[in-house]
Amino acid sequence: MDWARHVVSQQREFFLSGATRSVAFRRLQLERLLQALDLHAEALILALQADLRRPAAEAWFSEIGMVQAEIRYALRCLDRWTRPRSRRIPWWLRPGHAWVQPEPLGVVLILGAWNYPVQLLLVPLVSAVAAGNCVILKPSEHAPRTSEVLTRMIRLTYPESYVAICPGDRSVAAALLQERYDKIFFTGSCEAGRAVMAAAARHLTPVTLELGGQCPCVVCPDAAVATAARRIAWGKFTNAGQTCVAPDHVWVHRSILEPFTLALVQAVRSFYGPDPRQSPDYGRIVDRQHLERLISFLHPGRILLGGQWDTETLYLAPTLLTDVPAEAPVLQQEIFGPILPILIYDELDVLLQRMSNKPSPLTVYLFTRQRSMQEKVLHRTRSGNVCINDVIVHLLARELPFGGLGESGMGSYHGRAGFDNFTHYRSILYRRSFPDLGFRYPPYRFSLETLRRWSRWLLRD
Repeated sequence: MDWARHVVSQQREFFLSGATRSVAFRRLQLERLLQALDLHAEALILALQADLRRPAAEAWFSEIGMVQAEIRYALRCLDRWTRPRSRRIPWWLRPGHAWVQPEPLGVVLILGAWNYPVQLLLVPLVSAVAAGNCVILKPSEHAPRTSEVLTRMIRLTYPESYVAICPGDRSVAAALLQERYDKIFFTGSCEAGRAVMAAAARHLTPVTLELGGQCPCVVCPDAAVATAARRIAWGKFTNAGQTCVAPDHVWVHRSILEPFTLALVQAVRSFYGPDPRQSPDYGRIVDRQHLERLISFLHPGRILLGGQWDTETLYLAPTLLTDVPAEAPVLQQEIFGPILPILIYDELDVLLQRMSNKPSPLTVYLFTRQRSMQEKVLHRTRSGNVCINDVIVHLLARELPFGGLGESGMGSYHGRAGFDNFTHYRSILYRRSFPDLGFRYPPYRFSLETLRRWSRWLLRD
């Protein structure tokens, strides 16, 4: 599309002017984004309530507050992140010196997701701006009111030649993906991630994919049952389960099944009351198609709690399932909704073997106080992340890279990892013109055997 080519072209021209490279410029742009979020916070909260019926406190903390915290962290660390780093060189390259110079990639495309439409679009933006890039943003069309506010905010904050935002449906994303970028950052489903990667391959563009998959949760016999139940219920039913790192199912040791199940039911009722439909703290499903997909997951299995739905208001109650057969669709696909299957295991080794045959999830959750159990799970599972004795909150640790592995994604971000994601580390070697030793030039006056004998000495650091 001509408009997409025009946007990319003017951003590439602006980037090549060198305007984005100085630390002072990057700092100013981050501060402008921080101010813009303050000015538009109320409008964003109202938009999130309209799109997802997100509670105001949840909307502020998980969306606006998360982005603001990311900006403040980047501002504190920017001087350190952008500093060149010296590297040692072999003796035979001296006199001289070497260093690694962090440099921006260029023009990057960020494709956001609907479940956290502010955070998942703007946190990567913070990283890209801190790294000195020009950025094109594509917000999700499935959160239309939030997209409208974000579009207005970004266009008031930045010129299109530096940060552009392109709202619209899939055709807009398809048009943008026809162009050449220096990096593409995508958050969404595995299916869409494959399409993004295929489009990027045409231009050999590197990609970061934040996908999903089934995130398992394991509760061991020694776990603090009541605390584990509360934390799992909170992590699962926040945003009506529409969180990529929400626990998809929970494996409970048979010896604590009854007390854990009772604690889980009690936690859900204490959070949302006897009728979650009336709770101001419980969200809704994003659209009817997604709701119908979730309803199909309710069987086979026995509904222990919840299961009620309303297609008019896009409501699906917090639901606990038991007696779910292994081949049930709810155990084969990412749920992305407020349905939590409760599964039973007897031996951890058998369970870990079963988990190892599944695709690598975005996060593995483990509840145990025993170090031996923790180490066993860490050594015998593969995942993008692990969180022990809690859920979801590992996203708040900005020193921890966040990202997937295998089908749950590639690449990572948050904090320094986000800066690195949008940065090229350029290796630079400086040497003096003299001395200029002649033995390096042909014709060579030493035998291969002599070279072999002296290679360890010649090539040592």
